[in-house]
Amino acid sequence: MAGSALLSLLLAACGTLPQPPSTSAPRHALPTPAPVGNYRDAEPRFEPRSRLGNPPFYVVNGRRYVVLDTAHGFRERGIASWYGPDFHGKKASNGEDYDMHSMTAAHKTLPLPSYVKVTNLENGRSAIVRVNDRGPFVDDRVIDLSFAAATRLGVVQKGTAPVEIAVVEPGDAGVQVADPGPRPVMGKPRLYLQTGAFAQRENAERMRQRLLLAQMGPVDIRTESAGDRPVHKVWVGPFADVTGLDAASARLHGIGINDPRPTID
Repeated sequence: MAGSALLSLLLAACGTLPQPPSTSAPRHALPTPAPVGNYRDAEPRFEPRSRLGNPPFYVVNGRRYVVLDTAHGFRERGIASWYGPDFHGKKASNGEDYDMHSMTAAHKTLPLPSYVKVTNLENGRSAIVRVNDRGPFVDDRVIDLSFAAATRLGVVQKGTAPVEIAVVEPGDAGVQVADPGPRPVMGKPRLYLQTGAFAQRENAERMRQRLLLAQMGPVDIRTESAGDRPVHKVWVGPFADVTGLDAASARLHGIGINDPRPTID
């Protein structure tokens, strides 16, 4: 995961990094949070790309990650985790000291720094964070929140949550979060794993039959348009929670499907 001095140094080049520790759940006793309202949104501003943490690509645990040329228009959904005491005071990937009480986050491919609005799809809370670190290098996770951001979003106790991430640029209107307190629950998001996306439906059908033979549970083919061509996506699920999604992801690895993609409907 992000947060080590070695990681920040090696990310300056296209190196192969050691497997970082898991950050899917806190390992120390939970720190005492400040009142939620004390954790203010990061304020998007123009910043140059940091000298560290922005190689063209890097490798962790045999997997290659390509850093985006620009954050403009970036949006994704997935599972968020958080990191805190184990990394507090250590170097983030852009060379800054990680402060778990600042509104920051780690992402695998966004340029450093970037600003994103993160919305917890379970409770509707949102926060704007500054991405200054790399990670999380754990299956099924798309962003690692600081303790402050996780407190704002109500993620600390559970350790994970389904979220939507949208890049915020300086001058964007209507993005600031006026009320950091509890909000009405949005409804339970449905969690899936996408095991492939195919131009030919017969290839998607073959994947579907493979998953059914492996007794992976409900398997669906979703057809979407990509320009003037259809794309057939194979989804496994839905899963009741992140624990179920993680277990299914491990089973998929066991049958040779090594890159299932968390998808939220």
